[in-house]
Amino acid sequence: MDLEASCWEAAWVRHRMETIEIGAVRLDGSLQVVDEFDSFVRPVAFPRLSSFCRKLTSITQEQVDAADTFPKAFARFVTWMGSGPRRLVTWGAFDLGQLRMDCERHGMVFPAHLERDHLNLKTAFGKWKGLKRVGMPEAMDLLDLPPLGHAHRGIDDARNLARIVQVTLPHLPAG
Repeated sequence: MDLEASCWEAAWVRHRMETIEIGAVRLDGSLQVVDEFDSFVRPVAFPRLSSFCRKLTSITQEQVDAADTFPKAFARFVTWMGSGPRRLVTWGAFDLGQLRMDCERHGMVFPAHLERDHLNLKTAFGKWKGLKRVGMPEAMDLLDLPPLGHAHRGIDDARNLARIVQVTLPHLPAG
């Protein structure tokens, strides 16, 4: 899963950021892509996207204006995830923290299973490769995976993350 959040060029004030896209790819037990989820999210505290954010993400004001607010979009995402065995994989801790912050902003309970079933692939990949800091583009380069789509678009980053999972997961310790 990868999400995009509102942002500004000068200072990224964490409490001002709101989710503007949730992108996810479902892999089956053999790590094959079986489904995708993509939803824009309408920010409410700061509804106008900065020009920096629009350029960085390629997400337009019209797309977020027409989208559901976080409670509805997030509920659809949690339903899409389903129950049963699952693992929420993100590149770093930002996405989970942003979801937690948006739940708090909207008076929602953050689903405990998201934390319990979470894998920070950035950390696991770094340990596997013996690297202290590694970005997703560098990881893809190390794995000879050309990036697909537009960087900083939730669904495209989720698709690229799924490709990293397909190569990496078999090499990581279980758990």
